[in-house]
Amino acid sequence: MTEPDPIAGWFDAHRGQLRGLAYRMLGSLSDVDDALQETWLRASAADSPSVENPGGWLKTILARVCLNMLRARGSHREEPLGVHLPDPIVTRADSGDPEQEALLAESVGLALQVVVQTLTPPERLAFVLHDVFDLPFDQIAPILDRSPAATRQLASRARRRVQAAPAAPDADLGEQRRVVDAFFAAARRGDLDTLVAVLDPDVVLRADLGPTPASRVVRGVSEVLRYARAPAGAALIPALVNGAPGAVVTRHGALFSVMAFTVRGGRIVEIDAFGDRERLRELDLRAVLSSVDTPR
Repeated sequence: MTEPDPIAGWFDAHRGQLRGLAYRMLGSLSDVDDALQETWLRASAADSPSVENPGGWLKTILARVCLNMLRARGSHREEPLGVHLPDPIVTRADSGDPEQEALLAESVGLALQVVVQTLTPPERLAFVLHDVFDLPFDQIAPILDRSPAATRQLASRARRRVQAAPAAPDADLGEQRRVVDAFFAAARRGDLDTLVAVLDPDVVLRADLGPTPASRVVRGVSEVLRYARAPAGAALIPALVNGAPGAVVTRHGALFSVMAFTVRGGRIVEIDAFGDRERLRELDLRAVLSSVDTPR
């Protein structure tokens, strides 16, 4: 009788955390899948029956894989210039996907991911492994080929960048949804007064439309209002985007964009509009698109 493969059991037991780590590091769902596959291959080829901490061991392998991928990205100039949002994690507003919920078990809002993606690969790795996944610096240091003290400094520098970002969104998901729904209703009606009321004076809109001049970041109510009108033929499907209220937008029945919102103090402080056609096609939106698509 064949003995069960311990690595397969370890991998299945820690799959959710491994996906979360890879997503925070890479920001690309297709890259996450590639990193997990490479981690599985490396773990399977290793001499591992006596591993005392399987979760930490697998995270260490995955971290090295992610670091290599990030460095290869930089050397091959794969990251486009301008606005480039991390892949959104989109789920139905009325039901959860267990695997996606595991991915979102820790705070991984799209706005926070935008900040994390600005960190250098070593800063990102030190911060994510230590501050999010609780690995000690003496375990992280060999991955970066640095001393524990230098690794601690990397994490500290990254932490200051993250903490300098705006505070966390409102905790009440229902209230966040109320504000977002008010925004969409006002945008459809062209109701400027309501739009002004639900937008923070310093609201930021990031529009990632791919490698086109239309991709941009705009700040302030007056600038954001120029882009707030719903396009003709648009229909909205409420969704959760990285755990926060958002929407999948179709136009004349075709996928048009994914929108995410950060609500703080009862007002929208950040809007992330994801409209890169090529990357949209790679997202698995079947569960969301299967819901009734009616104008709101």
